Amino acid sequence: MDNNQNNNFSGSSYNNNQYNYNNDNQNTSGTWSSSGNAQNSWSANAGANMNGANMGGGMNDPKQKRPKKERKKGGFGEKLAKCVAIALVFGLVGGSVFAGTNYAVGRLTGSNTTQTANVKEQEEEETTHLKQSAKDSSGKDAVDTTDTSSTATSVSDVSGIVSEVMPSIVAITNMSEQQYENFFGQTGTRESESAGSGIIVSQDDDYLYIATNNHVVEGATTLTVQFIDDSTASAEVKGTAASSDLAVVQVAKSSMQQDTLSQVKVATLGDSDSLQVGEGAIAIGNALGYGQSVTTGVISAVNRSVSMQDETTGEEITNELLQTDAAINPGNSGGALLNMKGEVIGINEMKYSDTQVEGMGYSIPISKAAPIIDRLISRQAADSASYIGINGVNVTSQIASAYKMPIGIYVAQVVSGSPSEQAGILQGDIITQFDGTDVKTMSDLKDTLEYYAPGTQVEVTVQRPANGQYTEQTVTVTLGTKPQQ
Repeated sequence: MDNNQNNNFSGSSYNNNQYNYNNDNQNTSGTWSSSGNAQNSWSANAGANMNGANMGGGMNDPKQKRPKKERKKGGFGEKLAKCVAIALVFGLVGGSVFAGTNYAVGRLTGSNTTQTANVKEQEEEETTHLKQSAKDSSGKDAVDTTDTSSTATSVSDVSGIVSEVMPSIVAITNMSEQQYENFFGQTGTRESESAGSGIIVSQDDDYLYIATNNHVVEGATTLTVQFIDDSTASAEVKGTAASSDLAVVQVAKSSMQQDTLSQVKVATLGDSDSLQVGEGAIAIGNALGYGQSVTTGVISAVNRSVSMQDETTGEEITNELLQTDAAINPGNSGGALLNMKGEVIGINEMKYSDTQVEGMGYSIPISKAAPIIDRLISRQAADSASYIGINGVNVTSQIASAYKMPIGIYVAQVVSGSPSEQAGILQGDIITQFDGTDVKTMSDLKDTLEYYAPGTQVEVTVQRPANGQYTEQTVTVTLGTKPQQ
């Protein structure tokens, strides 16, 4: 478990994540070599952290820079995913440097996630609630919902669909403070700008709620949303789910112009579970930071297991994604993948980057994302964060495969007298769910506890080892008060 980090939950410090390829021969200069000596450039990929890397000498205007095609050699390692996050692009450092953070994806295992019937039913109910909430606002500033009554049978002309859905897609600008080190070893911070996409998925009388990727908004000091009419408004993060790479930002309707409110729409969510390989797909997003653009293709595969590793914490997160050959470019992260009815079937996340491979983009299936988004919209942060009292280690997909363990949080230590000890959680248990929500990392658990007040009783699902096997058990934990640091 060398790639994982013990996290004392009661006092952990979580830095901004930076994603990189999970590759033993990683090169910190921005390229990495596979066993075939292939040099794979990070190129203009996305990331919320801008670390001052100069991607091109003398480039004063990032928008005049065009992607440069490089000649590369090397093999395609079986089951190895060399995916780069395509969300946030065009970091402006000191007005002259184009910088980006590497957001990486590791291996494709092809495994499918089996869900129990009750969890499936709960997710379907939450998805239905999210779809209905898009139409429930009755205030004077309620916005329209996209019309999906017309169905296209070909991807040759999707202009009608695009014109209907485009008002529900936004561009997101992330301003953040990034550390840098100069030639003489001196360090400092400077402001960086990066861009991604988002989808208006819900509303109430006061706010519009926009779904996007967690890595689009991560580390932001300020967020700005640009709408269909090019007007902008300030936004704030409503909630994040790091292990699913999902986030919700909210924009107050009072901060928007009436003319803008009359033009924007709430997207209609589809059913990604019913997708068939070969169905048409449309990707919309803020490609390269130039503004909204459209690409078309088909659903290439479903339930692709893709692992992402956080270089800062060592956390590896595995999710089941849709694969499409619709071009997903840097800046598209958080944008929409649509079916031929104009329904959102996925949230664009990343692409596979290699000169020997074309047309491998990935999106988070909306049927899996919608229940998470609904919870992020509806939950409220507690006045004071609660405490469970464990030290844990993340069980990644690689560790789980090697040691026949469930994916989750390995309980390395139970703090004496803590709520966990009183509830019967044992060292060696693996926590997989908290109050009915999957938790895969200590970051997940920490973020979740921010929304529960001390004294709240929650059910925690653990996998407990016995006779060489793991059995599922559920314990009731009465959360405590987070100790003062």
